[in-house]
Amino acid sequence: MDIAAFLQQHRLPEAYADAAQKWFIPAAKNLHSHYKGAKRPMIVGINGCQGSGKSTLGAFIEAYLTENHQLNVVSLSLDDFYLASTDRQSLAVKVHPLLATRGVPGTHNMQLALSTLDRLSNYGTVSLPRFDKANDNPMSVGDWPVVNSPCDIIILEGWCVGAPPQPDTALQTPVNDLEQEQDPLGIWRKFVNTQLAGKYQTLFERIDHMLMLKAPSFEQVFTWRCEQEHKLAERIRAQGGAATAIMSDDDIWNFIQLYQRLTEHCLACLPALSDQVLHLDNQRTVTALDQA
Repeated sequence: MDIAAFLQQHRLPEAYADAAQKWFIPAAKNLHSHYKGAKRPMIVGINGCQGSGKSTLGAFIEAYLTENHQLNVVSLSLDDFYLASTDRQSLAVKVHPLLATRGVPGTHNMQLALSTLDRLSNYGTVSLPRFDKANDNPMSVGDWPVVNSPCDIIILEGWCVGAPPQPDTALQTPVNDLEQEQDPLGIWRKFVNTQLAGKYQTLFERIDHMLMLKAPSFEQVFTWRCEQEHKLAERIRAQGGAATAIMSDDDIWNFIQLYQRLTEHCLACLPALSDQVLHLDNQRTVTALDQA
């Protein structure tokens, strides 16, 4: 694999090459060893909080397994299955205003996610859904990339991928100001948990191998999420676009409170449910790799 070309393509610092050699290639080799002899596509889940680097890790694993082992690998992001803004507005009216904002379980098109996995397991060509975060809506179907199937390995990454639902008792007390002020009766968080317990578990149960990028704490998410949004804005402007839906830092602080409950839940319970855990420090540097 040409790591230098990967760094250039993804605008990554040279330090990423060292991390790749020390941590990411061993993780990819572990995946390949589990894949050998598989009779159907192997589904790999990658969990990581916002800004942890899960999308880049998924792209690296895809490139490594494609170039070094000639496998047909496809990467999917749970983010690409977000509902259109009009659908979320409908949920906001019918269920709770907080559902207008994309992110939590209940704001994804789970039927599309499940059917996409089905199609990737059969012979033919498959259009991969893509969501335009800058405009807060799915891209038109004609702009979706097309791949040949069946795949050898399907990577599914997302901030709540693999998360089990919370017990009802955990929903009773708000975890932050947003829940206290905007969801005092717990309607929103109970709806989210019910959704997570339904088709999200149907999707997650298909995962054969779970990999987690474990942040040191939820508090670090704000810094990482700001960096992520700033880079997105730069990329859009460099392409001559108008970043109309890019969030300010204050918007991000309000936004990430929507994720706090399940992010902390994942940090607490997912390491024990994962096959590989990459531990991160505050600088997103990997400090250890646990393998089951």
